[in-house]
Amino acid sequence: MHAGKVGLVVLGLFLFAPLYAQAFQFQDVVEKAKSKASAAYEPVPGIPDFMAGLSYDEYQSIRFDPSKSLWREGDSRFQVMLIPAGKFYTRPVSIHVVDSEGVHPLSFDKSLFNVDDEALRKRVPADLGYAGLKLTFPFDGPDVANQFLVFAGASYFRGVSKETSFGLSARGIAVDTGLPTGEEFPDFTEFWLERPAPDSDHVRVYALLDGPSLTGAYEFTVYPGEQTRVDVKARLFMREDIELLGLAPLTSMFYYGEHTPRPLGEWRPQVHDSDGLLIHDDATGEWLWRPLMNPDRLAASFHSVRRVGGFGLIQRDREFRHYEDLEARYERRPSAWVSAEGDWGKGNVVLVEIPTDDETNDNIVAFWSPGGEVSAGTSRDLNYSIQFGGPGVAPHPGGKVVNTFVGSGDRIGGGDQAGAYRILVDFAGGPLSELNAESPVVSKVTGGEGVEVLEHFVEWVAPENHWRLSILAKPAPDQILQLRGFLMVDDEVATETWSYSLPPGTGLRAEP
Repeated sequence: MHAGKVGLVVLGLFLFAPLYAQAFQFQDVVEKAKSKASAAYEPVPGIPDFMAGLSYDEYQSIRFDPSKSLWREGDSRFQVMLIPAGKFYTRPVSIHVVDSEGVHPLSFDKSLFNVDDEALRKRVPADLGYAGLKLTFPFDGPDVANQFLVFAGASYFRGVSKETSFGLSARGIAVDTGLPTGEEFPDFTEFWLERPAPDSDHVRVYALLDGPSLTGAYEFTVYPGEQTRVDVKARLFMREDIELLGLAPLTSMFYYGEHTPRPLGEWRPQVHDSDGLLIHDDATGEWLWRPLMNPDRLAASFHSVRRVGGFGLIQRDREFRHYEDLEARYERRPSAWVSAEGDWGKGNVVLVEIPTDDETNDNIVAFWSPGGEVSAGTSRDLNYSIQFGGPGVAPHPGGKVVNTFVGSGDRIGGGDQAGAYRILVDFAGGPLSELNAESPVVSKVTGGEGVEVLEHFVEWVAPENHWRLSILAKPAPDQILQLRGFLMVDDEVATETWSYSLPPGTGLRAEP
C-alpha cells in the first residue's frame, strides 16, 4: 500500500511537469545549425525595397498593439511583442512558440500593428514578416508590461534591469570586427519561444545563427529583476576559417566624456552609453579598468588574459548633472557584465573603438577572442551569463576608478613640460573606504613604449572623500600615450588597475 502511494505521487509529478522540453530542446537547434554549416550559405530573402526605404518616422509609425501581445490571455507574467520588418531590419526572421502541445510557427499578422497613415497601412505586405521580438515583465506592477529584452537585427539583443533604460547591446557573435578587411554580421534567422509557467521567474528563448563563415545554436534563459541575468549556452560550427572570432560581444556608444574634449557646440558635459571596459583575470586576480575613447581613427586594443573571469562595458557615472540630458537620460543606461563559465583558456579581451561624429552610432565593441586558430569544419561550445543593470553588475571588491581627467602638462596646475600630459585618476571604495587622509597610500605607474613617466603621486581629495593619482607623462612624438596605474596600501594592491591609451591628434596635447 505504501509503495502504491509513492508510485501515484511520482506519476503525478510526471503528469504536471512541463512537456516543453519534450516538444523542443537545445539539441534540436544544434542539429539545424550543424546541418546548415555543411552547406553553402544562403541569405534570407530581403523585404520589398519600399519597406527598406521607409523614413525613420514612417517605420516608427508601424506600432505593435500591446493588447495583442503573445501570452496576454494567460496568467504568465511574461509577454511577447513583435517587431515588423522594415527600415533597418531588412531580413525577416521565423518565430515559433513551444508549449505543451508542441511547436507552433507564428505567421505574420498585419492586424497586430497599428499604422496611422492609411496609405502606408495598405502598402504593408500581408506576408512582410517579423524582424524580431520584445519580451516584457511587470517591473512596475502587475498590470504593467515593461520591455526588458529585445532581439532585433543581425545577432543583436538589448537588455535592461528594473531601474535602467535601454542603451548598450549584446550580440550573439562578432566576426572580424575591427579588421581592415571588414566585419561580417551573421543573423539570428529563427527563434523558438518556450512558454513559461504562470509563476515562472524566467523565460527561455532558442535561436539559430547563420552567416557566411559560421552557424550557431543558442539557448537564452532569462531572469528579469533588479539585475537582469541572461544565461547563454551556444554551440558554433565554422564554415570558413575566421581570422578574429569574437565571443560574447558587447556593443555600446561613447561620443565624449570627462577625459576627452567636448565637441564644438555641444552643451552637455558628457554623452555616452558606457564609460569604461572592466576586465577580471581569474588567474592573477587583477581587475582592469580602461576608460573608453572616441578616436580619430579606428583603434583596436588586445588585453591578454590568462583565465578570463569576466568582462563588461560599464556605465559607472550615474550622476544626471554630468549629462544634463532629460531625453536620453544617459545616467540610467545599463552596464553589462559577461561572466565566463568554465575555463575559456588563454586569449584576449578585445576593445574596438570606432570614430563617430555623433551619438547615433554604436562605436564601441568588446569581446573575448580565444587563442589559437579558428578553422573551417571545427565546432566550439560556449557557456556564459550576461548581467544587465547598474555598475554593480560586476562583483568587484577593490577600489574603483571614479574619474579620469586629462589635460596638457605645460600649464598652471598641470606642469611645465611641453608635449606632456597631466592625468588625474580618482579612486574610491573597497579597502580605501577604511582609510583616512594620513594613510600611507602608494601609487604604482608604468608607461608603454615611447612613454616617459615624469612623476606620479597620491593626494587625498577631502571634498569628495577619495584618493587622487596624479601623473605627468610624456609620449614620444606621434606615439600613443599608454599608461597603467594602481594604488597600494601596506604592500597590498588596494584598487583595480587603471589602463589608458590615448592616441595623438586628440586636441589635448600641448605641442613642444
